Amino acid sequence: MVEDWQHFLLPYQQAVNELKVKLRGMRKQYQDQAQHSPIEFVTGRVKPVDSIKEKMVRRHVAEDRLEQDMQDIAGVRIMCQFVEDIYEVVDLLRERSDINILEERDYISNVKPSGYRSYHIVVEYPVQLITGEKKILAEIQIRTLAMNFWATIEHSLNYKYQGAFPSDLSARLKSAAEAAFKLDNEMSEIREEIQEAQNLFSYSKNSDWSQQNSTQENQQENKQ
Repeated sequence: MVEDWQHFLLPYQQAVNELKVKLRGMRKQYQDQAQHSPIEFVTGRVKPVDSIKEKMVRRHVAEDRLEQDMQDIAGVRIMCQFVEDIYEVVDLLRERSDINILEERDYISNVKPSGYRSYHIVVEYPVQLITGEKKILAEIQIRTLAMNFWATIEHSLNYKYQGAFPSDLSARLKSAAEAAFKLDNEMSEIREEIQEAQNLFSYSKNSDWSQQNSTQENQQENKQ
């Protein structure tokens, strides 16, 4: 039995923290080169102990197989502006030498019956512990902001109904998922216009920031 969950989960937390730093670093590199970043923002979490135990029962996962059979104890989520960005991020992850991709599940091209859309990648990631290297399984979910909004709402309702949604609610959720995907497609159609506007806004914001910094520097010099 796992007697010390904090000790057991420590490498998973380390993996999540390191992956978040690296993925956010990729976004910074695009920004530094004044390019559109396919990564909008990154979040991560370690699955709570109660959720782990519940899933072990539901999926019949033996405790001695927990590290091998439960792939999402460490979870990282990458948010993108456009559907096309998702596949660009997938290609970037495939090229990395610090992660080993074990499995890919495309729920965008192969949408779930509920309407759920996302791209899931299961990776093996090595963390360096004082006892040596330990390879951790982690799940990376890549989705648009619209997909994430729908998935967050559906996840909350799933807790309320324990997966047994009333038929009318299931139908409305599926309709909402289609509406969210239609929004994604519409945004892709005007992607160039959106990116041009964002670049202009970013340039204006950076100019205002530079001017503000210059004014503050001048004020400090006048005080000296």
